[in-house]
Amino acid sequence: MSIVDTPERRQLRELTRSFVTREVLPHLDDWERAGEVPRALHATAAKLGLLGIGFPESVGGSGGDLLDSIIVTEELIRSGGSSGLVAALFTHGIALPHMVAAAGARTGGSLGGRLRGAPPPADDGLIERYVRPTLAGTMIGALAITEPDGGSDVAGIRTTALRDGDHYVVNGAKTYITSGHRADFVTTAVCTDFPGSGELTLLVIDKGTPGFTVGRRLEKLGWHCSDTAELSFADVRVPVANRIGAENTGFLAIMQHFAAERLSLATQAYATAQRCVELAVRWCRDRETFGRPLASRQLVRHRLAEMHTRAEAARSYVHEVAVRVAAGEPVVTEVAMAKNVAVAACDQVVDQALQLHGGFGYLRDAEVERHYRDARILGIGGGTTEIMNEIIAKGMGL
Repeated sequence: MSIVDTPERRQLRELTRSFVTREVLPHLDDWERAGEVPRALHATAAKLGLLGIGFPESVGGSGGDLLDSIIVTEELIRSGGSSGLVAALFTHGIALPHMVAAAGARTGGSLGGRLRGAPPPADDGLIERYVRPTLAGTMIGALAITEPDGGSDVAGIRTTALRDGDHYVVNGAKTYITSGHRADFVTTAVCTDFPGSGELTLLVIDKGTPGFTVGRRLEKLGWHCSDTAELSFADVRVPVANRIGAENTGFLAIMQHFAAERLSLATQAYATAQRCVELAVRWCRDRETFGRPLASRQLVRHRLAEMHTRAEAARSYVHEVAVRVAAGEPVVTEVAMAKNVAVAACDQVVDQALQLHGGFGYLRDAEVERHYRDARILGIGGGTTEIMNEIIAKGMGL
């Protein structure tokens, strides 16, 4: 039996599938057009224990580890959800882990442990004020790293936070922030030295703080049900108590949690590919042209076989790497390869799936159309394909 396919994880799949069927599918098209998912969905997912998967019970989570989180993500998409829904509902997966780690909470996988070299925090208040309410579905958090002129250059962040007594004074801007409109707080990467110095610190900034402005809602190619915002900070006073971990440990914290984010995106990619294979097979069996089902033609069967092979191969490799990450192995290169392998498979499969659907696949009524749009971001978010190739080349000694 695979470590990813245990009786407990099969039950987790069933729970996720039931949640999607009952709470998501009747409403997903409406959420796509509205540009966001309702806050009530977070509360529902929390009551079922899905929102807290991968977070320890000691901070209000449901327990489990990285592999359990992957199971939930995979099943949510394969049951008819989407990667956009994952982004909207599970944004806390990138907003909270730094707080949990800095507070010294014990958990499995990439969420565990105190930042190496950081002193024990004087106050675990961030857990009570932000982590527990978010995992209970009563608050929504976001992560703000990317800046308008920064892209993937995390060390070049120019948003500054200068110490003034018991506060930091924050100035700067962020963009492409997932859940930025709905978020009650934003885990924000700031520079505590001169702009671009690389001396980064993470601060939790509450919506409504004077000087903190949530800008226009960004309209996107895909992920329509996931709101995306621009943020600006003008002399925003943030209490020192809202700092995550020690000052100037933000870069390390961000890097340590990239593995989980990248594996989540890799999971979204291969799961989207698997779902599109299922949709294409169903369509080709039911659709008749010239008096015969599409699936009766060798060309179509072979194309479906190739799509299935790519999706399953990507899934196997992502699972293999995820098991190693959950075991604490430093597999930075392999995580980058897993993301690129899964994204490449997804890109190929969704394109072929839409092609097999013909004109119907181009309509908003077709589920495959949504996956085609949503898939494009997966090679950009969490580190672009090109950045992943740089990591892989470095791992090769180049």
